Amino acid sequence: MNFYQKENLRNLNQVKDLAPEQLQAFSEFNNTVFQEGALSIKEKEIIAVAIAHVTECPYCIDIHTKKAKAVGITLEELVEAVFVVSGIEAGGAVTHSTHIENALSKEAPDSLYNRSNLKKLGQLQKGAPEGFKAYSKFSATAMKEGKLSAKFKEIIAVAVAHATQCPYCIDVHAKNAEKLGATQEELSEAVLVTSALLAGGAYAHIANLIQSYGE
Repeated sequence: MNFYQKENLRNLNQVKDLAPEQLQAFSEFNNTVFQEGALSIKEKEIIAVAIAHVTECPYCIDIHTKKAKAVGITLEELVEAVFVVSGIEAGGAVTHSTHIENALSKEAPDSLYNRSNLKKLGQLQKGAPEGFKAYSKFSATAMKEGKLSAKFKEIIAVAVAHATQCPYCIDVHAKNAEKLGATQEELSEAVLVTSALLAGGAYAHIANLIQSYGE
């Protein structure tokens, strides 16, 4: 009666017979993304745990937390990474509040995503000053240097922003990451970890599909 039993993952053994070509391609993609590169395997596993909290895939959280622990990542580092996720999720809602004015205006432009929209954040601050102040403090604290460096937190933020598909967050944090010395190679690899986790979340849930189909 529980959708999320670890033993459900045994259903994935059937995938090699149900879709062998697709499984092979997914496995090659996933394995390649997690190879050592501009980002270390440790860094990629931290990003993976972070993205798994965006996709809210319990299988992925379990698997990548264990992989992270196995390569020496501490619990403190993982919790800090997930707070980056929390901050970016909160920031996505905040930055998208800039669309309210356009939604209520009959003269609003057709383009929904202009960089200049961010200039309208003052409207949210004006409408809910105490809440906005508390959000700003939380966001800054989540991104502050700790067990993870400020640079790496910005790299995580860019990866998360691609999972949440927030163009404002991508723009802001890509620029922040570059200022702190992040390279194009590091950011590219981080985004591909996001891609692999999004694909992996769908793949892992095939276990539920097979379970439901067999009932």
